[in-house]
Amino acid sequence: MIRHRLAISLIFLVCGYIYTNWSTRLPHIQTQFDLSNSTLGLVLLCVAIGSLTSMPLTGWLVAQRGSKFSTTLSALLFCGTLFLFPLAHNTWQLSIFFYVVGFFTGALDVAMNAQAVALEQRAAQPMMSSFHAIFSIGMMLGALTSSFFVQYDIYSHFFIVSGACLVLTIACIPYLVKDATEPTDEGFKLVWPGKALLLMGIIAFCAMLGEGAMADWSTNYLKNVINTTDALAPLGLSSFSAAMTLGRFGGDKVRSWLGDRKLIFLNSLLATLGLIVALSFSSVWGVIVGLFAVGLGLSTIIPVVYSQAGHHPSLPNGVGLAMVTTLGYFGFLFGPPVIGFLADWQGLRFALFFVVGLFSVMLLLSRKIT
Repeated sequence: MIRHRLAISLIFLVCGYIYTNWSTRLPHIQTQFDLSNSTLGLVLLCVAIGSLTSMPLTGWLVAQRGSKFSTTLSALLFCGTLFLFPLAHNTWQLSIFFYVVGFFTGALDVAMNAQAVALEQRAAQPMMSSFHAIFSIGMMLGALTSSFFVQYDIYSHFFIVSGACLVLTIACIPYLVKDATEPTDEGFKLVWPGKALLLMGIIAFCAMLGEGAMADWSTNYLKNVINTTDALAPLGLSSFSAAMTLGRFGGDKVRSWLGDRKLIFLNSLLATLGLIVALSFSSVWGVIVGLFAVGLGLSTIIPVVYSQAGHHPSLPNGVGLAMVTTLGYFGFLFGPPVIGFLADWQGLRFALFFVVGLFSVMLLLSRKIT
């Protein structure tokens, strides 16, 4: 059981690590390809489209072949995506690159969470928050790594990071857990989520848009709005990721104590207030403190809704997760272009208040969770 948990944890870590390494280099990519904020937003839209393409397919693959096979395939391909970056020489090629990144990010998201649910079922205890804490550690380490690699060219950075993660992933594969339930032989079909899953999906939409906004725009915000240095700019995302990690390590126990509804309500309130603080201060450390509060607030929301969806009694393992993650990833679909256009219109600080509004929606909907 310990080896299974360690292997799945390392897959979560690799996912967060690679994601943050490329996202913190977005200011460099924006300069290299001479992109406006709105164009960058449209390019990042390809990440969301890629994820939305792969998620229903991965849910079906998990049901057909199991989460171990799906995680193995998606993790190996995900680790190889950054090797493709040198092939991008213009905006269209960059968009295709980000589509591929998004496709395998979405596939791994569904598959590795299905692995976490499979281990929860085998161990008969909640574990989802702790796995997402490891993902947050990966994000934090990725931001710190990116801060180090800023002195080197982006091609060497991506090659070293991808190569190391690929070796680690190969070492984890033999220890992934087999599903407690047998795969089905049903053909591929799309099923509209019921009321409970739809509510969780909307909450996931708001939370994932917030997480994506912090990953995609917090470094830009600190560098271009607060006018801090290249070395300090990634520390906002490091602070956010550290708070996510702290909140998720204790998330399973706090969830048992407070219950899902109260936990999501309190965390939604904290995320809302934290982002208001981050956008109200003009000092680097004021922004970092605000981002820390946002990270702590968002920390357990996604693990709770994923766990509920993964244990949905009427759906095979992976299908409920695919539904909620697909709805949630619409946050990534609409978030980047909306924030980019708003930033070009009224500035990035104004654009990020759009995220405050969505956090408020999440706060209201949390009262309807049973």
